[in-house]
Amino acid sequence: MIFMEVFVNVRKANNDVFITVCDCDLLGKKIIEGNLVLDISRDFFSGERMTKEAAVDVLRAATIASFVGELAVSCGIEAGLVHRDSIIRIGGIPHAQFIMI
Repeated sequence: MIFMEVFVNVRKANNDVFITVCDCDLLGKKIIEGNLVLDISRDFFSGERMTKEAAVDVLRAATIASFVGELAVSCGIEAGLVHRDSIIRIGGIPHAQFIMI
């Protein structure tokens, strides 16, 4: 099943806006590849369910962000936060991070 929505969690601390984005079908899963573990925990990634377009709008405020899944990573790319060369795959699942310096 293809989900066209993502979970977006926004946290604010001091001057930072930390946003996590994950594909809906990945929430709660743990992906393991060799020594790498990608824990897509509900505590960390669960948030508001929204469309890709809405997520891209929210991401414009991010100073730190983490993306897991095809749709989530594409949100980061569209928001201008993720470069295609910075995407890694763990167990075939794309993952990227962003930090504003």
